[in-house]
Amino acid sequence: MTLPDTPLSPAGSDRTFQVDLRGLVDLLSHHLYSSPRVYLRELLQNAVDALTARHSLEPAAPADAFGIRLYADGSVVRVEDDGVGLTEADVHTFLATIGRSSKRAERIAEQRADFIGQFGIGLLSCFLVADEIHVLSRSARTPDAPAVEWRGRGDGSYTVRTLPASARPRPGTTVTLTPRADAAEWTRPAQVHALARHFGSLLRHPVTFDDGTGGPGASVNPEPAPWARTYPTPGARSRALAAYGADVFGFTPLDTIELDLPAVGLKGIACVLPEAVPAGRRHGHRVHVKGMLLSEQAEEILPEWAFFVRCVVDAESLRPTASRESLYEDDTLAAVRDALAERLRAWIARAAASDPDLLHRFLQAHHLAVKSLAVHDDEILRMLLPWLPFETTDGHTTLDEFARTHRTVLVTSSVEEFRQVAAIASAAGLGVVNGGYTYDRELVHRLPEIRAEVSVADLDPATLTAHLDPVDRETELAASAYLAQARDALAVFDCDVALRTFQPASAPALLLDSREARHERTRSQLAREQQGGVWGDILGHLRQEAPRAQLILNQLNPLVRTAVTIDEPELARTSAEALYGQAAMLSRRPLRPAESSLINRSFLDLLAHALRKDS
Repeated sequence: MTLPDTPLSPAGSDRTFQVDLRGLVDLLSHHLYSSPRVYLRELLQNAVDALTARHSLEPAAPADAFGIRLYADGSVVRVEDDGVGLTEADVHTFLATIGRSSKRAERIAEQRADFIGQFGIGLLSCFLVADEIHVLSRSARTPDAPAVEWRGRGDGSYTVRTLPASARPRPGTTVTLTPRADAAEWTRPAQVHALARHFGSLLRHPVTFDDGTGGPGASVNPEPAPWARTYPTPGARSRALAAYGADVFGFTPLDTIELDLPAVGLKGIACVLPEAVPAGRRHGHRVHVKGMLLSEQAEEILPEWAFFVRCVVDAESLRPTASRESLYEDDTLAAVRDALAERLRAWIARAAASDPDLLHRFLQAHHLAVKSLAVHDDEILRMLLPWLPFETTDGHTTLDEFARTHRTVLVTSSVEEFRQVAAIASAAGLGVVNGGYTYDRELVHRLPEIRAEVSVADLDPATLTAHLDPVDRETELAASAYLAQARDALAVFDCDVALRTFQPASAPALLLDSREARHERTRSQLAREQQGGVWGDILGHLRQEAPRAQLILNQLNPLVRTAVTIDEPELARTSAEALYGQAAMLSRRPLRPAESSLINRSFLDLLAHALRKDS
């Protein structure tokens, strides 16, 4: 409903917002929350906060003196607590005013940190499953306080009446919902029990559930959090935490890391994933606030590089957002994130120092995560860089092992460049590391910080060419006519051709094709398309200065020795194109359309020549 229209006021005077209560209730209850199931979390949360306030009134009472009781039989859902309760004035002030929370009342303002919710809108979530909310409450602040009944409806209207104290003999609050037919999925007894365990398994107050069948109530939270229990031995504690992590996340952790930040009242565990995850993929973490489950997808609790763990934590001082489904980003959360990152670093350090088997299994699965951390963390870099695996000309190995046999380490700038040169460089005794993967090139360049006797340089095509043996002058002269034909045939790809000897002899040709050379081909094509003009002159100038690709023919290969003797011009050109195409495919880089066309054409031309010769 809307407030009645007010008379027009003089120009410049203050006015009051007109509020459509029905629309506001619909907005908050249907669009603030992600799922109807949160209604039970909000009711539990209100009950917990009421118990917290009751304990502040009666601090000498045992911790389990007051509790929460749930009831669901398919026709109603009821949540009853032994909390502080409400007076008639409280009902008008807090239940009938959206955004007003009893947790912000002046008399307990100094205790706000003890409460989970502080926004005064949680009760609206009940409209997700019911059209009416019935509240019966009796205040514990006044011994002879009467009971108060409040009925709120989804259209924004409500009624309040005072009842005799006998209507509720003990202080506390009972919230009763009559579910709508379309909400049966969330209000069946089994579902209510499951939701209660899901949200409230770590609550510090006793919570019981009754399904109306007459049996004894089932405990929702029979045991404290696993990190809060005592165990006979450290091994038993470790196994219990790992079992809890497996139950929560569905995998057996590689290891569990205990998390304890007393300054913010945070405790929990981080479970190390047993298998690698895609780079940059961040898992959500389970975050409880004062025992109540806040979120199962709280990415913001850990830094981005920590995607090798999943956490379940319970904290006292983290602030939930209004929907209480994520964490409020503030200085406290930032400090917690940094502190938890330090705990993960410390675990890696301990594994490196005292458990090499665990470290090996961890790095096998999560070397990418550690590499991303080592790029920005000098301590982790010094500690783990020698242990991290890299793809090299000696196979997949650690930099520590690789540096023992190669005092000069060359690193490629791309995966395809490594694949082009790996076999040849290995045969020539060069130590080359594939720097094309994320973080690898940057980390390899920092190897001298760990091993001062090792030097690192980017692999330059000229460096590899210099390690290929030249052919004798007579062989060079004999092959000059063929090489000229080959250069002319491959000019369209801005590719030079040279004759060398190198191992393995089974490799007929090596294509050295740097990124600069490929960029040059693109510029050259643009220059040809931009015949003349300012752009044509600029691109033409750039083309003259850029390096070209090189096709290095291997004189040790029998096929090449035969090819360089070809004196038929067309056949020489076709064979050169075929050798270029084969070398391009061996590089395993994506082929350009012109190269694919060349490979098909050269194959068909060679086949036609062979058929003509046989006939």
